[in-house]
Amino acid sequence: MYVRIHTKGDERILAACDEDLLGKTFRGGKAVLTVSENFYNGEVLGKEAFVERMKSVTIMNLVGEEVVSIAIDEGHVSPENVMVIGGVKHAQVVIM
Repeated sequence: MYVRIHTKGDERILAACDEDLLGKTFRGGKAVLTVSENFYNGEVLGKEAFVERMKSVTIMNLVGEEVVSIAIDEGHVSPENVMVIGGVKHAQVVIM
């Protein structure tokens, strides 16, 4: 999975996507989800490293079956809050 951390002021934003989704756009109803390389392309990490990165951020933007499933398993995302756009899972998390 691709994982990138953006820092803006006090916020640390984790952008993560399944490897096969980078650079693609998905549409469902009125929703459009673009998995842009500028935002998501970063380190290629395995599950353990991804889990550690999730512990150090304040916001998460997650795209894909693998990435979202790990976030659910780790208790960061509730399954009923997962959106599906064009057949692709998407979740956003704000940690307060």
